[in-house]
This record gives sequence, C-alpha cells and structure tokens, in this order.
Amino acid sequence: MNFNKAEFFTSYGRLDQFEESSIPEVVFSGRSNVGKSSFINKLVNRKSLARTSGTPGKTATINFFYVDGIYFVDLPGYGYAKVSKQEKKKWSALIGGYLDMDRDIRLVIQLIDIRHNPTQNDLDMINFYIDFEIPFIIALTKVDKLKKTKRELRIKTLKEQFVEYGNIEVVPFSSETGEGVDQIHSIIKSICLSE
Repeated sequence: MNFNKAEFFTSYGRLDQFEESSIPEVVFSGRSNVGKSSFINKLVNRKSLARTSGTPGKTATINFFYVDGIYFVDLPGYGYAKVSKQEKKKWSALIGGYLDMDRDIRLVIQLIDIRHNPTQNDLDMINFYIDFEIPFIIALTKVDKLKKTKRELRIKTLKEQFVEYGNIEVVPFSSETGEGVDQIHSIIKSICLSE
C-alpha cells in the first residue's frame, strides 16, 4: 500500500449527501486543534492535502481522501468553546450519523494531545466506539513538544487512564519529527489489507 498515492476526494456537510461506502475507511477523530490535518498530511507525506487552520473549529464537514484503495475520513474537530450550540448540535448529528451508517469503517484513530488529559468529549467518543464495536486506537499527538522525562510520564499517566477500557493500543506521534508514522502505517495496512 502506497500512502503517497493520496488525493482529496470529497466533503460532506449533510448526511443526505453521502454516497454508499464501497472501500475500507480509516477515520480520524479528535477535539479541535489536536492536529488532525497535520497528522493526515504526515501519514501521506504531503504538506497540505488536509488543510490546516489556525482557527480551531473551522472544519464543519467530513472530508474524504482517497489513499491507494482506501479512504481516510477526517471528522470535524469537536469541543471548541466559541462555536454556537446550534453549530455543535449540527456537527454532533453529522459525526454520529456518519459513524452509525452501514459503512466499511475498519479503524478509528482517536487523536489526543499528549499535553492534556482526555476531555469528556474524548471519553464519550471512546465509549461510543466500544459500545458499537468500532475498532480504534489512540494516537498521542504533539509528543515533540515535551522533553523526554515529562513525555514518558505523560504516556504512562494516559495509559493508566485508559486501562478501564481494556487493552487499547496507544501510539505516540509527532507531525514534526515523524515519530509514530511507521507504526500507524503498519496498523492501517494490517487492518485494511486483511479480509
């Protein structure tokens, strides 16, 4: 599987726009400003396939990228305080509606900033994946922002917080240094290329 063979496919802002799912989908989920666009760009070795924004809460659509036979699906970031309640409800319905569709979702990569504890929204998403038996892993973003000792302590603390959810795979990741890219590539390949 060649992750460099990536292109923008389409965006959906309403559930009635979705076409049927025909190929495996890998979904990227996380709060606003967790680094989802940078994460996707690093995986496909591109600077701006997924648009990054300095304004949190800007992505209000579900964006699909075609990556050598599978879709990368970028969900809108959640939890940004300055977005109206009406907008939050719309996003929630869109994200929940997408995850509830009959689609070939092989994996959700739940992104959490290593520097912060998971928010209630993060935990709600994790519980949703468990309840609906959607396979997922956790990627700890922005690991390059911490010095080694602090970073190891944060990884240990976060893993302990996730213990109650069972044996969740946790991958430290940096869009700056590329740490974690090979591991994420391997996980995606093993899940998407196996029938």
